[in-house]
Amino acid sequence: MAAMLLSTMRSGSVSPSWAVRLTARSLSTTSPLQAQVQTKSKKTLARPGVKNIVLVEGVRTPFLLSGTTYADLMPHDLARAALQGLLHKTGLPKDAVDYIIYGTVIQEVKTSNIAREAALGAGFSDRIPAHTVTMACISSNVAMTSAVGMIAAGQCDSVVAGGVEFMSDVPIRHSRKMRKTMLSLSKAKTLGQRLGLIGSIRMAHLSPELPAVAEFSTAETMGHSADRLAAAFGVTRLEQDEFSVRSHTLAKQAQDAGLLEDVISFKVPGRDIVSKDNGIRVSSMEQMGKLKAAFIKPHGTVTAANSSFLTDGASAVLVMSEEKALAMGYKPKAYLRDFVYVSQDPKDQLLLGPTYGTPKVLERAGLSMSDIDVFEFHEAFAGQIMANLKAMDSDWFGQTYLGRKSKVGAPPMEKFNLWGGSLSLGHPFGATGCRLVTTVAHRLQREGGQYGLVAACAAGGQGHAMVIEAYPQ
Repeated sequence: MAAMLLSTMRSGSVSPSWAVRLTARSLSTTSPLQAQVQTKSKKTLARPGVKNIVLVEGVRTPFLLSGTTYADLMPHDLARAALQGLLHKTGLPKDAVDYIIYGTVIQEVKTSNIAREAALGAGFSDRIPAHTVTMACISSNVAMTSAVGMIAAGQCDSVVAGGVEFMSDVPIRHSRKMRKTMLSLSKAKTLGQRLGLIGSIRMAHLSPELPAVAEFSTAETMGHSADRLAAAFGVTRLEQDEFSVRSHTLAKQAQDAGLLEDVISFKVPGRDIVSKDNGIRVSSMEQMGKLKAAFIKPHGTVTAANSSFLTDGASAVLVMSEEKALAMGYKPKAYLRDFVYVSQDPKDQLLLGPTYGTPKVLERAGLSMSDIDVFEFHEAFAGQIMANLKAMDSDWFGQTYLGRKSKVGAPPMEKFNLWGGSLSLGHPFGATGCRLVTTVAHRLQREGGQYGLVAACAAGGQGHAMVIEAYPQ
């Protein structure tokens, strides 16, 4: 695919001035916090005979760089804090939920069903079932849409969904040979058998196995894939650094203005109260330019500064049927409408989930790109975002890979990730989806929009997209 894309872009099917236009638009959105409220009169996506499902509230712990203030905790501590924050913010009775679903990626072996352990720790009734899901970076998206499905099916009226990731202390295994030896030792019946097994241990057996940072199917790291994807779409280092600076600048503005109202304060045992994300770093282009390639050395364009960083954090949302929410006295934030999951080539299109998911979910909802007032895309890498935007703005890509007559169309930057994104706020793999959805709901309220769109890529060449509709204020 890379060779085809480069050839096509050279021939002009993908406009070489696209990057210039995108950069100009991105620079024009550095102060979007006082957006005018616009009165919308679009149709609602409510359908006769279909239950309306609403987002009542969403919270998250501060997202922190791994190895910092959360370093001595366990994953369920963060998940419990998010759930307790949700209870506190909503006043929800602890027995008023029908089900709890949590997403996570790198599981702590002591709490394999972290949804259940966190729910019990947060004080929810032990009569409420809970299960854990995983789908890489869209794990909490799966938790939320599972909640939507259970409510739509009439199985539940009220579900808490969320996600957590804890990169400060990931499980590290012994080598396979060492594990075999240790298991055999536990079964050995005589001293001679034990001594023989101990004597068989070699230095190589002591080498640990870290959690995989590469795709199992391709043996390629996501950063390496992002670098290749950026090159295939002609995304320059300058464009990536500019987008990263934009993300951090907008996040800092949103944080200072108090717009990140989903963030709850969390008293870390033995430490201070944490109330803000700590990964936001507003840098100059000169500082960004000094960093070397992180994955494809020395000529790659993906660096540590234009990539999302390893993050600890948890999120939680309360999802209800509209009828149930109103009966309990809640004012919902938004309707959760159509959603899709997509999957494509994990080698050359690993991070193109938003490009594949966006047109499908718009078609399901009967909407066009121009109908969307708020866009929130997951920022795994600046190069990944820019490649998706270029793919969406390419007639050739739309015709060749999406089976369309023309391009999807790139989101206007004045509507795109205006409060920062994963590059700046952080990306706890299992928790980001809830942040995206809650942010869309809050932005729709503040900006007076009616429809928002969430899109995200995920490991394995998968992706997710969802349409969210503002609740009448």
